[in-house]
Amino acid sequence: MTRSEFYVRSAPWLYTLAMFLLWEAAVHIFKIPTFFLPPPSAIAVTIVEYWGPIYRNSLFTLSTTLIGFGLAVGFGLLLGLAVGWSRAIYAGLYPLMIGFNAIPKVAVVPILVLWFGIGFLPAVLTAFLISFFPIVVNVATGLATIEPELEDVLKALGASKLDIMRKVGIPRTLPYFFGSLKVAITLAFVGSVISESIASNYGIGNLMLQAQAQFQVPLIFAGLIALAVEGIVMYWLMAVLEARMTGWAQRSGFAQT
Repeated sequence: MTRSEFYVRSAPWLYTLAMFLLWEAAVHIFKIPTFFLPPPSAIAVTIVEYWGPIYRNSLFTLSTTLIGFGLAVGFGLLLGLAVGWSRAIYAGLYPLMIGFNAIPKVAVVPILVLWFGIGFLPAVLTAFLISFFPIVVNVATGLATIEPELEDVLKALGASKLDIMRKVGIPRTLPYFFGSLKVAITLAFVGSVISESIASNYGIGNLMLQAQAQFQVPLIFAGLIALAVEGIVMYWLMAVLEARMTGWAQRSGFAQT
């Protein structure tokens, strides 16, 4: 391993450690009250003290996020292929999808509660609703980038539109698709937490809401850190999957970040 490779691998840990050290120092130097901004040391103590509730609620949030994300992947991939396949479908559905995506999902949660009650299902659906749009857009964009000249040549050689989709369109779409998964998984966490903070008795969102009501600010930050860890791990897994499946399309090391 060269020195530059070692620095690249260790940079995330060094930067994170530096951020926490600066945070800790700033709180003590400027005498910031704990109820306003707790130092990392107080948050660490809180994580140890409330490890059980944090762990259980983190698992609940992770499960709702992954189920909603899985639905978004399946639905988004199929809809993206349909939108990219036909100009008529694109013209008809794209404005509707943009309008729906513009609606704040926090405004949709009360409707989901009316339909399905509080708890698990609204969190799953909110994670799904907030994360499927990037997948649709990227898959449709991948299909739209097929050069018209290439299509003309393939048609002249006897290829049908389905053949072009299978042999050229879908492989060309894969880098866009796997790249969109990194964005969608982080958005899915946002959707789950929004729903949990409004209409659930479980999850990190609900834990943070209870901590807010009791002015337990370190516990709120502990919940944020738990979410950050889950998000980073899932983003990393999506990045690894992207590198494995579409390594042929990556032209630099920055494509894997």
